[in-house]
Amino acid sequence: MKYYAGLDVSLAETAICILDEDGIIVREGTAISDPNDIADWLQQLGIALARVGLEAGTTAAWLYNGLKQRGLPAICIDPRRLRAMTKTMPVKNDRNDARAIAGCMRVGWYSIVHVKSEASQEMRMLLANRRTLQTKQIDIENEIRGTLRVFGIKLSGRITSGPFEKRVLDLIETLPRLGAMVRPMLIARTVLRQQCAVLHKMMLDMVRQDDTCRRLMTIPGVGAITAITYLTTIDDPVRFERSRDVGAHLGLTPKKYASGETDRNSGISKCGDVAMRSVLYQAGLALLTRSTKHSSIRAWGLALAKRRGLRRAIIAVARKLAIVMHRIWMDGTKYRWDAKPAVA
Repeated sequence: MKYYAGLDVSLAETAICILDEDGIIVREGTAISDPNDIADWLQQLGIALARVGLEAGTTAAWLYNGLKQRGLPAICIDPRRLRAMTKTMPVKNDRNDARAIAGCMRVGWYSIVHVKSEASQEMRMLLANRRTLQTKQIDIENEIRGTLRVFGIKLSGRITSGPFEKRVLDLIETLPRLGAMVRPMLIARTVLRQQCAVLHKMMLDMVRQDDTCRRLMTIPGVGAITAITYLTTIDDPVRFERSRDVGAHLGLTPKKYASGETDRNSGISKCGDVAMRSVLYQAGLALLTRSTKHSSIRAWGLALAKRRGLRRAIIAVARKLAIVMHRIWMDGTKYRWDAKPAVA
């Protein structure tokens, strides 16, 4: 007799349900949302579990790794597929969600989610913290611009990050009350810039020490941020059988709806990691609009832009960059630049 467990994880407690191979509930209960407590609850029953399923979430990697270390056959599943089942429930709660997950484990109706390594998680945290500090700095600058505009003080034109503070202080020099309210914002902005520079240096040091990142940066349009973001997003390139599958995984392929006489394609699916897709889009944009050195990818993208427009060409180039990066990562090679421009 095979047994299957479903875990519905919340921040404090985890609802647990165990089914046998006939779908009969063997045991239900709750445990503290800690891998050791959950493992103790499951192992004290003395039942050999075939699969233990939990949804992907903020604590999923921690729980998954902890259960694996305790010898349990844990599986992290995609919650989007489970959502179709839970929508039909007249009563939706943690107990019923655990039953649904256990049922999916029993019938095999789930999609496995890759759990990233600890090193990738750390690099991911570094990138997220750096991006947060950048965003807050921009928010403060925009707030200062909008506040001063109410009093007729206009920060017109593009002002780089360096002289921004000096420009603001010069404009409010004759307005002491206004200056007293703006200076704390400028101090906060300065601190954010300093700490963002610390995280940026940490990121660059990681890129310099990683051979894969250095090889990815030989591709036109790919810089340090694109390379390390790609590294943390893919984590293990072997999990993709074909390099072209990476484009679909990152949501850079068109959606399709076909039923009966209807058959239409629409925009890209936008599945997968938003940050990675955004970085690839920026890399494609820079390659087509800023780069001047010839490469086969750029020549292909410019030809596509003439036929289909710049926006579609940027998406296509971003998808091609993702595919080329995966192939270079797998082969352990570098990008081969063309010596001569392609003949039109």
